[in-house]
Amino acid sequence: MGRLERLTPLLEDFVEKGPPGCACIVSRRREVIYETYIGYADREKKKPISPDTIYRLFSNSKPITCTAALILYERGAYLLSDPVSDYLPEFKDMQVYSSAADKTLQVSPAKGPIRIADLFTMTSGLCYPGDSPETARRTRDVLQDLDEKERSGSKYDIRAVSRALAGIPLAFDPGAGWMYGTSHDVLGALIEVLSGKTLGQFLQDEIFDPLGMKDTSFRLSEEKRARLCCLYDLSSDGNLTRNNSMDANIRPDALLETGGGGLLSTIGDHSRFAQMLACGGLFNDEQILGRKTVRLMSSNHLRPNQLADYNWDFLAGYGYGLGVRVMMDPIAGGSNGSVGELGWGGLAGTWALVDPAEELSAVYAQQMIPSLEARYIPRLRNVLYGAL
Repeated sequence: MGRLERLTPLLEDFVEKGPPGCACIVSRRREVIYETYIGYADREKKKPISPDTIYRLFSNSKPITCTAALILYERGAYLLSDPVSDYLPEFKDMQVYSSAADKTLQVSPAKGPIRIADLFTMTSGLCYPGDSPETARRTRDVLQDLDEKERSGSKYDIRAVSRALAGIPLAFDPGAGWMYGTSHDVLGALIEVLSGKTLGQFLQDEIFDPLGMKDTSFRLSEEKRARLCCLYDLSSDGNLTRNNSMDANIRPDALLETGGGGLLSTIGDHSRFAQMLACGGLFNDEQILGRKTVRLMSSNHLRPNQLADYNWDFLAGYGYGLGVRVMMDPIAGGSNGSVGELGWGGLAGTWALVDPAEELSAVYAQQMIPSLEARYIPRLRNVLYGAL
């Protein structure tokens, strides 16, 4: 795999023009075949990126949460077609926003229930906070209200978030479109109800302990604080500024565990998770998921009308499975990779690629917003596949 060394100058170029540091691990058939650490975890203190550096996974938490939910699926705890309200009653009789003929906003009953499959596939009508559509504005206001109450001493957990989100009319009828949002956070609440454990404890028992992911959790203990990679904001003129505003929920005394974006991990731990999926759900004699369930997870679940909403340019050629991107058309994506390649990325630039056909996985980590994912990741992917 000498051609994998082509990754090194590419990653050095990333660091020269973007994040202060980054790391990458590539594995094939349960063997690490490339590993590198470049630049700084703390630019001001000149502290280098190292194997024990801890990163905020942000949305790279999503595939882990979806894997946990699929563990329960394999145990017969629910069907993908089940209404979410069978287990989270707050989601019964949902409302939907729509525009009237005179362009005024109106609310009407949803044409059908949110189903558990809709949570996995982001077709629920739930939104992330934002300025548009109205569901996003209401979500922003509701979550800000919870944050303000916490600052006043009233802590909240993912069940409280789920109940708050259920009180907001959806952006569209369940299944009628695709929208990136809080669906996997609600999936985390579902895991808690079905398992009788907190989301963090279920992940610990069923994924982290079996895989030896000793540094992956929702909380950062005091003894590990010095290992946390600094997060930086990148300005339009290329300047980096430290961002300390996004760490409230990783404090040891926090309650909130968000399956959509709250996990911390090292690149080594993240690699173990990715290798498990690449090898059909099996890693170090621990069968986390069945091979057929991994195949279900890594199949496109979006219908044509939903795919029309899933239109991020750098994900051309991909569909969306159960919480992961799924390569459907390498030509459309300008990719030299495999049909069925899956994975996801995080807000600050963590990223994972899993290729079950090749038993190949790659994980990348940096901590910068915006992450420049659209520039970095297709290049990293193409160099990676060029080495095979």
